[in-house]
Amino acid sequence: MSSILIENGAVVTVNNTDEVFSTGYVFIEADRIAAVGAGQPPAELRQRAGTIIDATLMAVMPGMVNAHTHLFQTFLRGLADDKPLLDWLKAAIWPVAKALTEHDAYTAGMLGMVENIRSGCTAVNDHHYVHTEPGNDDGVFRAAEESGIRFMMARGWADMNYHEAFKESEAYIVKEMARLREAWHGKHDDRLRLQFGPLIPWGCSDSTMRRTFELAKEWGMGTHIHVAESKAEVEIDLNNRGLRHIEWMDKLGVLDHSVQLVHSVWLNDEELEMIARHGAIVVHCPVANMYLASGVARIPEMLNLGITVALGTDGPGSNNSQDMMEVLKTTALLHKVNTLNAMILLPEDVLRMACRGGAESFGLPEQIGSLEVGKKADVVLVDLNTPFAMPVHKVPSALVYNINAREVDTVIVNGEILMRGKQILFVDEQALLAEARDVCAHLFKRAGVEVN
Repeated sequence: MSSILIENGAVVTVNNTDEVFSTGYVFIEADRIAAVGAGQPPAELRQRAGTIIDATLMAVMPGMVNAHTHLFQTFLRGLADDKPLLDWLKAAIWPVAKALTEHDAYTAGMLGMVENIRSGCTAVNDHHYVHTEPGNDDGVFRAAEESGIRFMMARGWADMNYHEAFKESEAYIVKEMARLREAWHGKHDDRLRLQFGPLIPWGCSDSTMRRTFELAKEWGMGTHIHVAESKAEVEIDLNNRGLRHIEWMDKLGVLDHSVQLVHSVWLNDEELEMIARHGAIVVHCPVANMYLASGVARIPEMLNLGITVALGTDGPGSNNSQDMMEVLKTTALLHKVNTLNAMILLPEDVLRMACRGGAESFGLPEQIGSLEVGKKADVVLVDLNTPFAMPVHKVPSALVYNINAREVDTVIVNGEILMRGKQILFVDEQALLAEARDVCAHLFKRAGVEVN
Protein backbone atom coordinates (compact mmCIF):
# COMPACT_ATOMS: atom_id res chain seq x y z
CA MET A 1 0.00 0.00 0.00
CA SER A 2 1.49 3.35 -1.07
CA SER A 3 1.75 6.05 1.57
CA ILE A 4 2.65 9.74 1.55
CA LEU A 5 3.50 11.94 4.52
CA ILE A 6 3.20 15.70 4.05
CA GLU A 7 4.85 17.55 6.93
CA ASN A 8 5.83 21.05 8.10
CA GLY A 9 3.08 22.76 6.10
CA ALA A 10 0.32 25.17 7.09
CA VAL A 11 -2.67 22.82 6.91
CA VAL A 12 -5.92 24.48 5.82
CA THR A 13 -8.46 21.75 6.51
CA VAL A 14 -11.70 23.45 5.31
CA ASN A 15 -13.46 21.19 7.81
CA ASN A 16 -16.67 22.14 9.62
CA THR A 17 -14.82 24.57 11.91
CA ASP A 18 -12.33 25.82 9.28
CA GLU A 19 -9.37 24.61 11.34
CA VAL A 20 -5.95 25.79 10.23
CA PHE A 21 -2.79 24.25 11.70
CA SER A 22 0.04 26.78 11.32
CA THR A 23 2.36 23.78 11.23
CA GLY A 24 0.82 20.40 10.62
CA TYR A 25 0.87 17.17 8.69
CA VAL A 26 -1.30 15.00 6.44
CA PHE A 27 -0.73 11.26 6.11
CA ILE A 28 -2.09 9.43 3.04
CA GLU A 29 -2.51 5.67 2.69
CA ALA A 30 -3.52 4.37 -0.73
CA ASP A 31 -6.30 6.71 -1.91
CA ARG A 32 -7.41 7.99 1.53
CA ILE A 33 -6.37 10.51 4.15
CA ALA A 34 -5.34 8.43 7.16
CA ALA A 35 -4.24 11.19 9.57
CA VAL A 36 -4.33 14.99 9.87
CA GLY A 37 -2.86 16.90 12.78
CA ALA A 38 -1.04 19.88 14.22
CA GLY A 39 2.69 20.01 14.87
CA GLN A 40 5.08 17.26 13.92
CA PRO A 41 3.81 13.85 12.79
CA PRO A 42 4.21 10.85 15.10
CA ALA A 43 7.43 8.96 14.49
CA GLU A 44 5.57 5.83 13.42
CA LEU A 45 3.97 7.73 10.50
CA ARG A 46 7.39 8.84 9.29
CA GLN A 47 8.56 5.24 9.47
CA ARG A 48 5.54 3.99 7.50
CA ALA A 49 5.69 6.66 4.80
CA GLY A 50 6.84 5.54 1.36
CA THR A 51 7.15 9.19 0.27
CA ILE A 52 7.82 12.19 2.52
CA ILE A 53 7.07 15.69 1.22
CA ASP A 54 8.48 18.65 3.11
CA ALA A 55 5.85 21.40 2.92
CA THR A 56 7.84 24.08 4.75
CA LEU A 57 6.53 27.54 3.79
CA MET A 58 3.66 25.92 1.91
CA ALA A 59 -0.09 25.73 2.42
CA VAL A 60 -1.60 22.25 2.38
CA MET A 61 -5.25 22.45 1.31
CA PRO A 62 -8.00 20.29 -0.16
CA GLY A 63 -8.03 20.10 -3.93
CA MET A 64 -10.46 22.59 -5.39
CA VAL A 65 -13.34 21.60 -7.66
CA ASN A 66 -13.76 23.50 -10.91
CA ALA A 67 -17.50 22.97 -10.92
CA HIS A 68 -18.13 24.26 -14.43
CA THR A 69 -15.99 24.53 -17.54
CA HIS A 70 -15.94 23.65 -21.25
CA LEU A 71 -12.58 22.01 -21.91
CA PHE A 72 -12.77 22.14 -25.71
CA GLN A 73 -12.62 25.93 -25.42
CA THR A 74 -8.93 25.81 -24.55
CA PHE A 75 -8.57 26.29 -28.32
CA LEU A 76 -10.79 29.40 -28.35
CA ARG A 77 -9.16 31.85 -25.95
CA GLY A 78 -9.44 35.48 -26.95
CA LEU A 79 -11.37 34.87 -30.18
CA ALA A 80 -14.37 36.97 -29.26
CA ASP A 81 -13.30 39.46 -26.63
CA ASP A 82 -15.71 42.26 -25.82
CA LYS A 83 -18.92 40.58 -26.95
CA PRO A 84 -22.06 39.70 -24.94
CA LEU A 85 -23.04 36.05 -24.55
CA LEU A 86 -25.24 35.42 -27.59
CA ASP A 87 -22.96 37.37 -29.95
CA TRP A 88 -19.97 35.51 -28.49
CA LEU A 89 -21.55 32.14 -29.28
CA LYS A 90 -22.13 33.12 -32.91
CA ALA A 91 -18.71 34.70 -33.40
CA ALA A 92 -16.42 32.25 -31.62
CA ILE A 93 -17.99 29.05 -30.39
CA TRP A 94 -20.25 27.69 -33.09
CA PRO A 95 -17.99 28.10 -36.17
CA VAL A 96 -15.05 26.22 -34.63
CA ALA A 97 -17.07 23.69 -32.63
CA LYS A 98 -18.79 22.45 -35.81
CA ALA A 99 -15.45 21.10 -37.04
CA LEU A 100 -14.27 19.51 -33.76
CA THR A 101 -13.01 15.90 -34.05
CA GLU A 102 -12.33 13.26 -31.41
CA HIS A 103 -8.59 13.93 -31.54
CA ASP A 104 -9.20 17.68 -31.24
CA ALA A 105 -11.39 17.05 -28.20
CA TYR A 106 -8.77 14.78 -26.65
CA THR A 107 -5.95 17.29 -27.16
CA ALA A 108 -7.96 20.28 -25.95
CA GLY A 109 -9.16 18.19 -23.02
CA MET A 110 -5.65 17.14 -22.00
CA LEU A 111 -4.46 20.75 -22.24
CA GLY A 112 -7.40 21.78 -20.06
CA MET A 113 -6.65 19.06 -17.50
CA VAL A 114 -3.07 20.32 -17.17
CA GLU A 115 -4.32 23.90 -16.78
CA ASN A 116 -6.76 22.89 -14.05
CA ILE A 117 -4.20 20.83 -12.16
CA ARG A 118 -1.71 23.70 -12.34
CA SER A 119 -4.31 25.99 -10.75
CA GLY A 120 -4.97 23.71 -7.77
CA CYS A 121 -7.95 21.75 -9.04
CA THR A 122 -8.19 18.05 -8.36
CA ALA A 123 -11.72 17.69 -9.80
CA VAL A 124 -13.29 19.15 -12.95
CA ASN A 125 -16.85 19.21 -14.26
CA ASP A 126 -16.79 19.56 -18.05
CA HIS A 127 -20.12 20.64 -19.59
CA HIS A 128 -19.36 19.14 -22.98
CA TYR A 129 -21.93 19.85 -25.68
CA VAL A 130 -20.00 19.44 -28.94
CA HIS A 131 -20.83 16.01 -30.35
CA THR A 132 -20.09 16.67 -34.03
CA GLU A 133 -18.24 13.35 -33.98
CA PRO A 134 -19.64 10.55 -31.78
CA GLY A 135 -16.19 10.01 -30.27
CA ASN A 136 -15.74 13.61 -29.06
CA ASP A 137 -17.03 12.68 -25.61
CA ASP A 138 -14.76 9.64 -25.49
CA GLY A 139 -11.78 11.80 -26.44
CA VAL A 140 -12.28 14.02 -23.41
CA PHE A 141 -12.85 11.02 -21.13
CA ARG A 142 -9.64 9.47 -22.44
CA ALA A 143 -7.73 12.64 -21.56
CA ALA A 144 -9.19 12.55 -18.05
CA GLU A 145 -8.32 8.86 -17.74
CA GLU A 146 -4.69 9.47 -18.68
CA SER A 147 -4.25 12.62 -16.60
CA GLY A 148 -5.38 11.09 -13.30
CA ILE A 149 -7.72 13.98 -12.46
CA ARG A 150 -11.13 13.43 -10.86
CA PHE A 151 -13.52 14.09 -13.72
CA MET A 152 -17.21 14.60 -14.34
CA MET A 153 -18.68 15.03 -17.80
CA ALA A 154 -22.05 16.72 -17.99
CA ARG A 155 -22.95 15.61 -21.52
CA GLY A 156 -24.60 18.68 -22.96
CA TRP A 157 -27.68 18.60 -25.16
CA ALA A 158 -30.22 20.88 -26.81
CA ASP A 159 -33.23 19.73 -28.82
CA MET A 160 -34.77 23.03 -29.94
CA ASN A 161 -34.03 26.71 -30.66
CA TYR A 162 -30.30 26.10 -31.03
CA HIS A 163 -27.69 25.82 -33.78
CA GLU A 164 -28.67 22.95 -36.09
CA ALA A 165 -25.22 21.34 -35.86
CA PHE A 166 -25.65 20.81 -32.12
CA LYS A 167 -29.32 19.87 -31.78
CA GLU A 168 -30.18 16.25 -30.99
CA SER A 169 -33.34 14.20 -30.62
CA GLU A 170 -34.45 12.83 -27.27
CA ALA A 171 -33.86 9.26 -28.46
CA TYR A 172 -30.29 10.03 -29.54
CA ILE A 173 -29.50 11.85 -26.29
CA VAL A 174 -30.67 8.88 -24.24
CA LYS A 175 -28.85 6.39 -26.49
CA GLU A 176 -25.53 8.25 -26.22
CA MET A 177 -25.87 8.69 -22.46
CA ALA A 178 -26.48 4.96 -22.07
CA ARG A 179 -23.39 4.22 -24.18
CA LEU A 180 -21.17 6.62 -22.21
CA ARG A 181 -22.54 5.29 -18.93
CA GLU A 182 -21.49 1.79 -19.91
CA ALA A 183 -18.10 2.88 -21.25
CA TRP A 184 -16.95 5.39 -18.63
CA HIS A 185 -19.22 6.06 -15.65
CA GLY A 186 -17.68 4.91 -12.37
CA LYS A 187 -14.44 3.75 -13.97
CA HIS A 188 -11.08 3.99 -12.21
CA ASP A 189 -12.49 3.70 -8.70
CA ASP A 190 -15.29 6.16 -9.54
CA ARG A 191 -12.75 8.80 -10.56
CA LEU A 192 -14.55 9.22 -13.90
CA ARG A 193 -18.23 10.11 -13.76
CA LEU A 194 -21.08 11.15 -16.02
CA GLN A 195 -24.22 13.24 -15.66
CA PHE A 196 -26.85 14.86 -17.86
CA GLY A 197 -26.06 18.35 -19.13
CA PRO A 198 -29.12 20.10 -20.62
CA LEU A 199 -27.58 23.19 -22.16
CA ILE A 200 -29.98 26.09 -21.54
CA PRO A 201 -33.70 26.24 -20.74
CA TRP A 202 -34.54 27.92 -24.06
CA GLY A 203 -32.83 25.07 -25.92
CA CYS A 204 -34.55 22.23 -24.03
CA SER A 205 -38.07 20.94 -24.62
CA ASP A 206 -40.31 20.12 -21.68
CA SER A 207 -40.57 16.44 -22.63
CA THR A 208 -36.83 15.81 -23.04
CA MET A 209 -36.04 17.75 -19.88
CA ARG A 210 -38.44 15.58 -17.88
CA ARG A 211 -37.19 12.37 -19.49
CA THR A 212 -33.50 13.07 -18.86
CA PHE A 213 -34.15 14.18 -15.29
CA GLU A 214 -36.06 10.95 -14.61
CA LEU A 215 -33.23 8.91 -16.12
CA ALA A 216 -30.67 10.81 -14.08
CA LYS A 217 -32.53 9.87 -10.91
CA GLU A 218 -32.88 6.25 -12.03
CA TRP A 219 -29.15 6.00 -12.86
CA GLY A 220 -27.99 7.87 -9.76
CA MET A 221 -26.65 10.85 -11.70
CA GLY A 222 -26.95 14.61 -11.50
CA THR A 223 -28.26 17.24 -13.90
CA HIS A 224 -26.11 20.25 -14.82
CA ILE A 225 -27.64 23.24 -16.66
CA HIS A 226 -26.89 26.89 -17.46
CA VAL A 227 -29.66 29.10 -16.10
CA ALA A 228 -30.31 32.85 -16.16
CA GLU A 229 -26.80 33.67 -17.31
CA SER A 230 -27.93 36.77 -19.20
CA LYS A 231 -30.99 38.97 -19.05
CA ALA A 232 -31.66 38.31 -22.74
CA GLU A 233 -31.94 34.55 -22.11
CA VAL A 234 -34.53 35.04 -19.40
CA GLU A 235 -36.51 37.21 -21.81
CA ILE A 236 -36.45 34.40 -24.40
CA ASP A 237 -38.23 32.03 -22.02
CA LEU A 238 -40.62 34.68 -20.74
CA ASN A 239 -41.66 35.32 -24.35
CA ASN A 240 -41.88 31.65 -25.34
CA ARG A 241 -43.13 30.02 -22.14
CA GLY A 242 -44.30 32.84 -19.92
CA LEU A 243 -41.92 31.52 -17.24
CA ARG A 244 -38.54 32.47 -15.87
CA HIS A 245 -35.88 29.74 -15.87
CA ILE A 246 -36.27 28.44 -12.32
CA GLU A 247 -40.06 28.81 -12.49
CA TRP A 248 -39.99 26.54 -15.55
CA MET A 249 -37.85 23.92 -13.82
CA ASP A 250 -40.02 24.04 -10.71
CA LYS A 251 -43.17 23.57 -12.78
CA LEU A 252 -41.62 20.58 -14.58
CA GLY A 253 -40.56 19.00 -11.27
CA VAL A 254 -36.87 18.90 -12.23
CA LEU A 255 -35.35 20.67 -9.23
CA ASP A 256 -33.68 18.84 -6.35
CA HIS A 257 -30.32 18.39 -4.60
CA SER A 258 -28.86 16.56 -7.64
CA VAL A 259 -29.27 19.61 -9.88
CA GLN A 260 -26.50 22.17 -10.45
CA LEU A 261 -27.64 25.57 -11.69
CA VAL A 262 -24.75 27.27 -13.45
CA HIS A 263 -24.47 31.09 -13.38
CA SER A 264 -27.90 31.88 -11.85
CA VAL A 265 -27.37 35.61 -12.36
CA TRP A 266 -30.84 36.92 -13.27
CA LEU A 267 -32.99 35.34 -10.56
CA ASN A 268 -35.78 37.00 -8.59
CA ASP A 269 -36.64 36.45 -4.92
CA GLU A 270 -39.17 33.71 -5.68
CA GLU A 271 -36.64 31.78 -7.73
CA LEU A 272 -34.05 31.96 -4.93
CA GLU A 273 -36.64 30.56 -2.54
CA MET A 274 -37.44 27.73 -4.98
CA ILE A 275 -33.75 26.78 -5.19
CA ALA A 276 -33.41 26.83 -1.41
CA ARG A 277 -36.58 24.79 -0.92
CA HIS A 278 -35.49 22.07 -3.36
CA GLY A 279 -31.84 22.01 -2.22
CA ALA A 280 -30.41 22.62 -5.70
CA ILE A 281 -26.80 23.80 -6.02
CA VAL A 282 -25.65 27.03 -7.66
CA VAL A 283 -22.35 27.12 -9.56
CA HIS A 284 -20.95 30.65 -9.57
CA CYS A 285 -18.59 31.70 -12.40
CA PRO A 286 -17.68 35.30 -11.54
CA VAL A 287 -14.85 35.82 -14.04
CA ALA A 288 -16.98 34.71 -16.99
CA ASN A 289 -19.94 36.76 -15.78
CA MET A 290 -17.70 39.82 -15.72
CA TYR A 291 -15.97 38.98 -19.03
CA LEU A 292 -19.30 38.72 -20.88
CA ALA A 293 -20.89 41.58 -18.89
CA SER A 294 -23.68 39.21 -17.90
CA GLY A 295 -24.27 40.63 -14.42
CA VAL A 296 -23.63 39.77 -10.78
CA ALA A 297 -25.21 36.71 -9.19
CA ARG A 298 -26.84 37.22 -5.79
CA ILE A 299 -24.35 34.96 -4.00
CA PRO A 300 -24.48 36.52 -0.50
CA GLU A 301 -28.29 36.24 -0.48
CA MET A 302 -28.07 32.65 -1.66
CA LEU A 303 -25.68 31.77 1.15
CA ASN A 304 -27.99 33.44 3.67
CA LEU A 305 -30.83 31.24 2.39
CA GLY A 306 -28.72 28.13 2.94
CA ILE A 307 -28.15 27.48 -0.78
CA THR A 308 -24.96 25.54 -1.52
CA VAL A 309 -22.68 27.50 -3.85
CA ALA A 310 -19.78 26.01 -5.81
CA LEU A 311 -17.27 27.88 -7.97
CA GLY A 312 -16.25 27.43 -11.59
CA THR A 313 -14.03 29.11 -14.12
CA ASP A 314 -16.44 28.55 -17.03
CA GLY A 315 -14.82 27.70 -20.33
CA PRO A 316 -11.55 29.35 -21.34
CA GLY A 317 -13.44 30.87 -24.28
CA SER A 318 -15.21 33.18 -21.84
CA ASN A 319 -12.65 33.67 -19.11
CA ASN A 320 -9.95 33.27 -20.87
CA SER A 321 -8.25 30.83 -18.53
CA GLN A 322 -9.07 28.16 -15.99
CA ASP A 323 -7.17 29.61 -13.04
CA MET A 324 -9.24 28.74 -9.99
CA MET A 325 -6.90 30.76 -7.80
CA GLU A 326 -7.98 33.79 -9.82
CA VAL A 327 -11.62 32.78 -9.29
CA LEU A 328 -11.10 32.83 -5.51
CA LYS A 329 -10.00 36.46 -5.46
CA THR A 330 -12.54 37.54 -8.06
CA THR A 331 -15.37 35.98 -6.07
CA ALA A 332 -14.47 37.90 -2.93
CA LEU A 333 -13.84 41.23 -4.65
CA LEU A 334 -16.88 41.17 -6.94
CA HIS A 335 -19.32 40.81 -4.07
CA LYS A 336 -17.55 43.31 -1.85
CA VAL A 337 -17.79 46.03 -4.49
CA ASN A 338 -21.28 45.02 -5.58
CA THR A 339 -22.68 45.23 -2.03
CA LEU A 340 -20.33 48.00 -0.80
CA ASN A 341 -19.70 45.73 2.18
CA ALA A 342 -16.07 44.78 2.76
CA MET A 343 -17.12 42.00 5.16
CA ILE A 344 -19.67 40.33 2.87
CA LEU A 345 -17.38 37.37 2.03
CA LEU A 346 -14.39 36.26 4.08
CA PRO A 347 -11.51 34.17 2.69
CA GLU A 348 -12.86 31.14 4.57
CA ASP A 349 -16.25 31.58 2.86
CA VAL A 350 -14.65 31.56 -0.57
CA LEU A 351 -12.47 28.51 0.14
CA ARG A 352 -15.54 26.69 1.42
CA MET A 353 -17.35 27.34 -1.86
CA ALA A 354 -14.37 26.17 -3.92
CA CYS A 355 -13.82 23.00 -1.87
CA ARG A 356 -16.92 21.95 0.09
CA GLY A 357 -19.41 23.51 -2.32
CA GLY A 358 -17.54 21.89 -5.17
CA ALA A 359 -17.71 18.52 -3.44
CA GLU A 360 -21.49 18.90 -3.15
CA SER A 361 -21.74 19.81 -6.83
CA PHE A 362 -19.75 16.67 -7.66
CA GLY A 363 -22.11 14.53 -5.63
CA LEU A 364 -19.26 13.54 -3.29
CA PRO A 365 -19.68 15.63 -0.11
CA GLU A 366 -18.52 12.76 2.10
CA GLN A 367 -15.54 11.91 -0.10
CA ILE A 368 -13.77 15.15 -1.09
CA GLY A 369 -13.66 18.87 -0.24
CA SER A 370 -11.78 18.89 3.08
CA LEU A 371 -8.72 17.41 4.73
CA GLU A 372 -10.29 14.91 7.11
CA VAL A 373 -9.55 11.31 8.02
CA GLY A 374 -11.34 8.90 5.71
CA LYS A 375 -11.79 11.28 2.81
CA LYS A 376 -10.19 10.78 -0.58
CA ALA A 377 -6.59 11.93 -0.82
CA ASP A 378 -7.16 14.93 -3.10
CA VAL A 379 -4.57 17.37 -1.75
CA VAL A 380 -2.83 20.49 -3.04
CA LEU A 381 0.39 22.13 -1.82
CA VAL A 382 0.79 25.83 -2.54
CA ASP A 383 4.11 27.67 -2.33
CA LEU A 384 3.75 30.66 -0.02
CA ASN A 385 7.46 31.57 -0.17
CA THR A 386 6.95 34.17 -2.87
CA PRO A 387 7.24 37.96 -2.96
CA PHE A 388 3.57 37.99 -3.93
CA ALA A 389 2.59 36.62 -0.50
CA MET A 390 5.37 36.90 2.09
CA PRO A 391 5.20 37.54 4.96
CA VAL A 392 2.05 35.46 5.47
CA HIS A 393 -0.01 36.40 8.50
CA LYS A 394 -3.21 34.47 7.67
CA VAL A 395 -2.94 31.53 5.31
CA PRO A 396 -6.57 31.52 4.06
CA SER A 397 -6.19 35.21 3.25
CA ALA A 398 -2.97 34.57 1.33
CA LEU A 399 -4.61 31.77 -0.67
CA VAL A 400 -7.53 33.96 -1.71
CA TYR A 401 -5.88 37.35 -2.18
CA ASN A 402 -2.20 36.73 -2.95
CA ILE A 403 -1.74 33.49 -4.79
CA ASN A 404 -2.36 32.46 -8.37
CA ALA A 405 -1.67 29.33 -10.39
CA ARG A 406 2.09 29.84 -10.64
CA GLU A 407 2.44 29.11 -6.91
CA VAL A 408 0.70 25.71 -6.97
CA ASP A 409 3.51 23.26 -6.24
CA THR A 410 2.11 19.74 -5.77
CA VAL A 411 -1.20 18.12 -6.69
CA ILE A 412 -2.35 14.72 -5.43
CA VAL A 413 -5.54 13.01 -6.64
CA ASN A 414 -6.76 9.72 -5.19
CA GLY A 415 -3.38 9.33 -3.52
CA GLU A 416 -1.47 9.68 -6.81
CA ILE A 417 0.98 12.56 -7.31
CA LEU A 418 0.11 14.30 -10.59
CA MET A 419 2.37 17.34 -10.14
CA ARG A 420 5.36 17.82 -7.83
CA GLY A 421 7.76 20.70 -7.58
CA LYS A 422 5.63 22.52 -10.18
CA GLN A 423 6.35 19.77 -12.73
CA ILE A 424 3.50 17.85 -14.40
CA LEU A 425 4.27 14.12 -14.12
CA PHE A 426 1.70 12.40 -16.37
CA VAL A 427 2.50 13.98 -19.74
CA ASP A 428 5.38 15.75 -21.50
CA GLU A 429 3.99 19.26 -21.07
CA GLN A 430 6.11 20.94 -23.74
CA ALA A 431 5.23 18.26 -26.28
CA LEU A 432 1.55 18.69 -25.38
CA LEU A 433 1.75 22.45 -25.96
CA ALA A 434 3.34 21.90 -29.37
CA GLU A 435 0.68 19.31 -30.24
CA ALA A 436 -2.07 21.71 -29.15
CA ARG A 437 -0.75 24.43 -31.44
CA ASP A 438 -0.66 22.07 -34.40
CA VAL A 439 -4.05 20.47 -33.76
CA CYS A 440 -5.72 23.84 -33.23
CA ALA A 441 -4.25 25.25 -36.46
CA HIS A 442 -5.66 22.33 -38.45
CA LEU A 443 -9.03 22.70 -36.69
CA PHE A 444 -9.27 26.37 -37.59
CA LYS A 445 -8.30 25.64 -41.19
CA ARG A 446 -11.06 23.01 -41.51
CA ALA A 447 -13.53 25.38 -39.86
CA GLY A 448 -12.59 28.21 -42.21
CA VAL A 449 -11.83 30.50 -39.29
CA GLU A 450 -9.12 33.12 -39.65
CA VAL A 451 -7.72 34.91 -36.63
CA ASN A 452 -7.18 38.60 -37.39
